[in-house]
Amino acid sequence: MCGITGIFRPDGGSADMDVLRRMTAALAHRGPDGDGFHAEPGLGLGHRRLAIIDPTGGEQPMFNEDGSVAIVFNGMIYNYRELMALLQGRGHVFRTKCDTETIVHAWEEWGPDCVQHLNGFFAFAIWDRRRGQLFLARDRLGKKPLHYAKLADGSLAFSSELSSFAHVPGLARRVSATAVDDFFTYGYIPDPGTIYEGILKLPAAHSLLVERGSRRVVPQRYWSVPTATAKMDAREAAQALVDQLRHSVGQRMIADVPLGAFLSGGVDSSAVVALAAPQRSGTLDTFTIGFDGSEDETPYAEMVAKRYGTAQHNERAAAVDMIDAARLQGRIFGEPFGDQSSVPTHSVCALARKYATVAISGDGGDEVFAGYRRYRWHVLTEGVRRLVPAGMRKAVFGTLARAYPKLDGAPRWLRAKYTLTELSLDSAASYLRTVTRVHQEQRRALFSPMLAGRLGGYDPGARIPALMEEAGTDDPLVQAQYADLQTWLSGGILTKVDRASMANSLEVRAPILDYRFVEWGLSLPRRLKLRGGEGKYIFKKAMEPHLPREVLYRPKQGFATSLAGPFRTGIGRLRERLLGPAMLDSGLFERPAIARLLDEHEAGAFDHSMALWQLLVFEGFLFHELPAATGSSADATLALA
Repeated sequence: MCGITGIFRPDGGSADMDVLRRMTAALAHRGPDGDGFHAEPGLGLGHRRLAIIDPTGGEQPMFNEDGSVAIVFNGMIYNYRELMALLQGRGHVFRTKCDTETIVHAWEEWGPDCVQHLNGFFAFAIWDRRRGQLFLARDRLGKKPLHYAKLADGSLAFSSELSSFAHVPGLARRVSATAVDDFFTYGYIPDPGTIYEGILKLPAAHSLLVERGSRRVVPQRYWSVPTATAKMDAREAAQALVDQLRHSVGQRMIADVPLGAFLSGGVDSSAVVALAAPQRSGTLDTFTIGFDGSEDETPYAEMVAKRYGTAQHNERAAAVDMIDAARLQGRIFGEPFGDQSSVPTHSVCALARKYATVAISGDGGDEVFAGYRRYRWHVLTEGVRRLVPAGMRKAVFGTLARAYPKLDGAPRWLRAKYTLTELSLDSAASYLRTVTRVHQEQRRALFSPMLAGRLGGYDPGARIPALMEEAGTDDPLVQAQYADLQTWLSGGILTKVDRASMANSLEVRAPILDYRFVEWGLSLPRRLKLRGGEGKYIFKKAMEPHLPREVLYRPKQGFATSLAGPFRTGIGRLRERLLGPAMLDSGLFERPAIARLLDEHEAGAFDHSMALWQLLVFEGFLFHELPAATGSSADATLALA
């Protein structure tokens, strides 16, 4: 809903306001309703506003009564009315009806612990002149982004998006070798990394306190996802689920501007619409993007829209050119981002923005209630692992996996190579394979000797076993969910939604990701999440009175179309992009390895569409972000860090 920037100088020197204005202008799409700035010795703050609450009184930067505390804020605090009443009872005086001011007074009352009192999604910066402190914070699940960089002179620059840092003098945007490896492993760059060495993401559920006279910059975690299992029967859980989700949906419908809802036709968005429509005083606008072929979920979305009398808006995505769309990803995300569903997500956000400024979504249901097929597979294979000793698994399954041919084009029941490989591995390594976009052997073939040399012994997959250990449970399902919440949710799903929506100046809210609902959902016994091969068991059971069975119990579909066919049709253009100057002049990739992928995909011998898409969006990043890659004069930004 907004964009924030800032420059902090711990030595008390003046922030360059021309630089700050250019940094802030780079975020105009995040806040088309105006900008605001504040400068004083040691500090400059910038803000772009998308007005949602108190449109006439919520300008930023915002201050306390005496002007000693200032804030720039991106997000929404859902419990701001309750907090406002509490703080007024403690003597705080409010001048607006805006949730932003609540954070200012919460800081005065509780200092860095103010984040413990906030329920919402947020990224903000508070400057306290009396304390000489700058406080940055990001919400618990990472719905809103915040990046920062420490400069050579000790200054700290921060922004909602990476594009702002192109305007910071003296900040060399050198590509991080480890970030390249991370990207091709996961399809995104997990917190706290970015594609640039020296520019970091403040991780979800972290804050950062920097002080005048100090160069110490150390983020601190203020919340962790609890993983203890509660005792609960199915009937009790189903009722509690509906009650909590209805309340969460209602909170996210607070807005002083037009509001609608995404309706994909899947379980999660349909559930949100089912609980939102009855709480709307007028007709709820709903938005659906359809696809040609079997991936189309429009009939199911229309079924839900008809049941709840929503004003349904449909558009089709059949004409989207994914090869050209890959270039757009580089501009929208500011770094490589490989989830192809970001393309239709951008389209549905553009559709919604024609009718609304705020949209509610069904994001989070699969992570919280175990909807992904990979969760069921992980629990199944872990059951086998616990029956067969590790040495025997590696000897038997590993040998069979090496001998079994790679049959990408064969029926699913004949494609056993990956299954055997996963059974030969330990739990974390096996789960890593299910979430990996380009496996290690293929990455190493694609990377140039220079890039491989910079990587040394770096292992991008090491974070998965570390997170599973950190989860503090031996339940393989909760371990996988915990790892996903720390990586895929914030780095993939929520990054996709934030950038795609903000590119269209649209705010998106996710009721399922209320942190209290997430805590409750993860605490459910496994039998209420996975049962009889069915994911999201209790979620679907709870929604049976509210949704058609055809919506609840049909096979899960992804929000995108297959790329295998379009890439074969467009193989000539793919060759131009992937074997063109942006990729080859970067010095990061091996031309013969890319050519081999293209040849094999064109011949139909293998489906390399996943790896080719990752390469294609990386080319889009190079094309937009690194001038030297498009034929201009040499630029230090191409250097590997």
